Amino acid sequence: MPATEKDLAEDAPWKKIQQNTFTRWCNEHLKCVNKRIADLQMDLNDGLRLIALLEVLSQKKMYRKYHARPTFRQMKLENVSVALEFLDRENIRLVSIGNLSYPG
Repeated sequence: MPATEKDLAEDAPWKKIQQNTFTRWCNEHLKCVNKRIADLQMDLNDGLRLIALLEVLSQKKMYRKYHARPTFRQMKLENVSVALEFLDRENIRLVSIGNLSYPG
């Protein structure tokens, strides 16, 4: 496999390092609200830990209600939308975000 393809592969070592670093950073901030992330993709998919992280970092509450116990995919998507809307209203731009897929 050529070097560029290897670097872009799903299991590229640099990606795992980035993922672990970001996970540790998130957990450092989330520990003050007794939350933890083990797997970024699975633990952020319902929006609850993402909302908690944004509230901790900004020291503000969400602008609108969200589902505290999302059971359906639609509820999870609405929670993520609440978090993204919060970022937009706070004028925080997301950069270097590739193709995002929703697993659950």
